[in-house]
This record gives sequence, structure tokens and C-alpha cells, in this order.
Amino acid sequence: MATAKSQVIEARDAGEPNVLLRLWRNKDTRSVILQILTVALLFAFLAYIVNNAILNLAALGKTFSFDFLGMSASYDINQRLIEYTSQSTHFRAMLVGLLNTALVAFFGVITATILGFLFGIIRLSNNWIASRMVYCLIEIVRNVPVLLHILLIHGIIVHVLPSPRKALDIGDSIFLSNRGLTTPDPVFGDGFSYTVIAFFIAIGAVIYFRKWAKKVRETTGKIYPVFLISTGILIGLPLFVFFLSGSPLAWEIPKLGRFNLKGGITMIPEFLALWLALSLYTSVFIAEIVRAGILAVSKGQWEASQAVGIKRSRILHLVVIPQALRVIVPPLTSQYLNLTKNSSLAIAIGYMDIVATIGGITMMQTGKEMETMILVMAIYLSFSLLISAFMNWYNKRIKLVER
Repeated sequence: MATAKSQVIEARDAGEPNVLLRLWRNKDTRSVILQILTVALLFAFLAYIVNNAILNLAALGKTFSFDFLGMSASYDINQRLIEYTSQSTHFRAMLVGLLNTALVAFFGVITATILGFLFGIIRLSNNWIASRMVYCLIEIVRNVPVLLHILLIHGIIVHVLPSPRKALDIGDSIFLSNRGLTTPDPVFGDGFSYTVIAFFIAIGAVIYFRKWAKKVRETTGKIYPVFLISTGILIGLPLFVFFLSGSPLAWEIPKLGRFNLKGGITMIPEFLALWLALSLYTSVFIAEIVRAGILAVSKGQWEASQAVGIKRSRILHLVVIPQALRVIVPPLTSQYLNLTKNSSLAIAIGYMDIVATIGGITMMQTGKEMETMILVMAIYLSFSLLISAFMNWYNKRIKLVER
């Protein structure tokens, strides 16, 4: 009996697959196993690359470390948002370059967005001349490499604009010359912090008011002038607090010295050229994205809105643009990323961004090619991830909510 029972058990086990085979045949389990193997292979490959790099550096008599960040940089930077001298460390130089890159990207994104929306709407205008002019501008700008735009605008600023003694001025306070754009420098008093607090309170009030106005429009149909009221709150409340606290703000007006303008804030030609070139180049791509987004909205939306007596400008603001944004925002993210990464071309005109500082002069001085490139790549990756995260959040916020 025992022998017959054992033979039955052996036959049953022989007919069933083993544990590993059962796991592999399960679709969900197989997917997890493949992902684990893929990640393991990736880490193994990275470990091989890192180990190979360390061995090669050792063969050249080099070590892999970031100790050089604490050493003196011994070079000047032509534009800086924080205090910096040639005796500052390479880490400080990296921060200056990082802020310079962020400054160009910030102003570039804002300017390119405004110009892009403006060009895109004009392209759809019934005015044939305006539409054709913008079309020609778009075709010319986007078919020329961005580096040539940067060099061209920089050349115009440096070689065409007059010297500081003959600078173009607005009200004897704003000067444009081949040394850059010089504007008055604000000098903040002790009570200016109250104005800043009032400004943030105004932002919160505007957000609340816009939500409330939207709710009223959806429930009763009554439309408030949201833009005008919001602008009034943003300007009026801080301005009221500003005067109430004794106007704690003065302006340092630039004056002409012996060879150059003294005082004020100067935007150097390199910054102006990079900002304007990147903004213009990116704006023409944004214009086509905006045009495509507006055309994606059904013509029936226009006709239905006109049938109930809504003005064309209000139709664009309340009906068309909100629907077009769902088409515009995803490719718009790519243009913001491209603008930020294209700022690395600043090295061609001597603007000291992150590539020119830590990825340029610092790398040449210290011989730390791998370490500096890792830092530059990590910084650009961080910028890209931050922009993508914000735009993904905004895209989810405006997406169509199904009931």
C-alpha cells in the first residue's frame, strides 16, 4: 500500500510544474520579475561604468572627489546675483552660474509665452497683413539656428548701439547702450516688508475671488470683470499699504561717469542677447502650438457663444482658450525645457552660466572633468524635473473632468 501511495504522489508531482515555472506563467508575477531583472541589470551596468571610470582615473593619477568645490575659484564673473569675488570658492562660483542660468530661463519662459500667445492669436486674425507678417516672422526665426540669433542680437547690441555717453535714455533714468540696459536701483526702507506681506495677501484674495466669481457664473450666469477686479486688488492693496507705511522705497538713479554709467542696475549685453534670442526663438514655436490649440476647438463653440451675444474677446477668454489649453500645455512643456537647455549656448558670447563656470573655467583649472560634468548634468536635470512637475500639475488642473 505504501509503495502504491508513493507512486501516486510522484506521478502527481511529475504532472504539475515546479514553483518557478508557475510564477513565470502568471502574467502579473512575470511582469514583476522582468522589472526586477531590468533594474538589476541597469544598476550592474552603472556600477561597471563607475568602476571603469575610477580605474581609468587612477591610471591617470587622478582621484574621484568633490573636494575642489572648497578651493578658491580665482576668476571673475561678469554678472552675479549674490556676492562673489575671485577669492570665493568654486562652490560659490557654481551657485552664481546656477542663478544666472535660472535668471535667463525665468525671464525667457515668461517673455516667450507672452510673445507666443500674441503671435499665435495674430496668425488667426482676419487682418490679412498682420497674419502674413507674423507668418513670415515665424518662418524666418524658426528656420535659423538659435545660436545665430544669439550671436546676431549680441552683435547688434555691442556694435550698433551707442556708447554710454550717447546712450538712448528714457526720462534720464533708463539708459540703453553697448554696455547694456541700465535702470534705477531700488533701495528698500525698513517698512517695505509690510508691502511685501500685503502683496501676498492680495494674491490670496485674488485666488479666492476668482473661485467665487467662477462659482457665481456657473450657478447664476452673472459675469464679473474678474481681470479688472483682480488687477485692482493686486495693485491697490500693496499700494495702499506702501503709502500707509510712509513710502519706504527710494531709487538710485544711474548717472554718467567719466567712461561709463554709475549706479543703478545694469543688464549686461550678454544677458540681454541671450534673453531676447531665446525668447524670440522659442516664441515662434509656441505661436504654432497656440494656433493649433485654438484650431482644435470646434467652430461650433464660437458660433454657439456668438448666438447668445458674447463678445469675441470674451469668447476667446472664457470659451476657446480654456479648451485650447488642454491641447497647448503638453507641447508647451517641451518648449520650456528646450529654452532652459538652450541657455547653455551662453558660453558662445561669454555669459557666465552654469556651463561657463563649473563646466568651463572650474573644469579647466581643477582637471575634474567627470565631477564637474556630473554636477552640470544634475543641475540641468533638476531644472527639467522641476519644470515638468509644475507643468504636469497645471495640466492635471485644467484637464476635462468627467462627471
